[in-house]
Amino acid sequence: MNAIVLRALGGPERLALEQIPDPQPGPGEAVVRLRAAALNHRDAWIRQGLYTGITLPIVLGSDGAGTVQAVGVGVDPALLGTAVVINPSLDWGTDDRVQGPAYRILGLPDNGTYAEYVKVPATNLFAKPDTLSWEAAAAMPLAGLTAYRALVTRARVQPGETVLVTGIGGGVATFALLVARHLGARVVVTSGSDAKIARARQRGAEGGVNYKAENWGRAVQALCDGGPDVIIDSAGRDALPTLVEIVKPGGRIVTFGATTGSPSTIEVRRIFWKQISILGSTMGTPREFGEMLKMFDGTLAPIVDRVFPLAAAADAHRRMDQADQFGKIVLVIA
Repeated sequence: MNAIVLRALGGPERLALEQIPDPQPGPGEAVVRLRAAALNHRDAWIRQGLYTGITLPIVLGSDGAGTVQAVGVGVDPALLGTAVVINPSLDWGTDDRVQGPAYRILGLPDNGTYAEYVKVPATNLFAKPDTLSWEAAAAMPLAGLTAYRALVTRARVQPGETVLVTGIGGGVATFALLVARHLGARVVVTSGSDAKIARARQRGAEGGVNYKAENWGRAVQALCDGGPDVIIDSAGRDALPTLVEIVKPGGRIVTFGATTGSPSTIEVRRIFWKQISILGSTMGTPREFGEMLKMFDGTLAPIVDRVFPLAAAADAHRRMDQADQFGKIVLVIA
């Protein structure tokens, strides 16, 4: 099969189109003929050597959609030929509260979706919503699941609450905007790009603040009538002290990343005096994945930024490295 193989760490040019053996399903597994795959920042961090447990060579990619090509022993043959979306959250475990010791994400250490075929546990396959194109379906898994768990399971967002989504434009952030609005919340955003803030307003955000501006935290509070009830954040580190300061008393901050700056000091007094909850979150359970898919079955549609052919995966990574995207970058697999 054709696949994009990473054999050495570095820039996008390290992503090479090669022919490698087709995967074969083992017991309980299925092979999916992929029609589309999507990029995540995780892929870029692995490519650059900024991720733990890297083993090379590897086929990157956590997100994908396609049709079931083959099944292993113990898998219902009726699955063959069906259109599916892959849940990349592998072996979550038995406790919905936290992933188990065998947990991993598709695309490292298991070969991922930048390929014509991928092998996954059959239990990680979900029916593709008929209303979504292959590209839109492939855009959903990692970012959609992360946003759903952060908002629904961890923050328990209620209608009428105000949600701040930081760093709008990336995959999880754009899904968080869509899901929060679907839950009946008001949404405001931050970004270092005024153009992305304008795009977010077109998608339902009530306002936004450029975090490069002086006193951006106070501007967010002014937009939120004193502060947001919930903050969904992937930046962490240098932004977190400001988020603790601006969230409303009794508010919740959900963090699922630490992408900027160096570790910083938080004034603990603000946390206990304001009765703030700081919640960690990552990916999610099979149940949450199924619930997330239902939201996008005719009601919502993922935001797709740009589509590239599989052979142009390096160009797709260059666009992600430039941070110009609004929504998900997708690879079409002919």
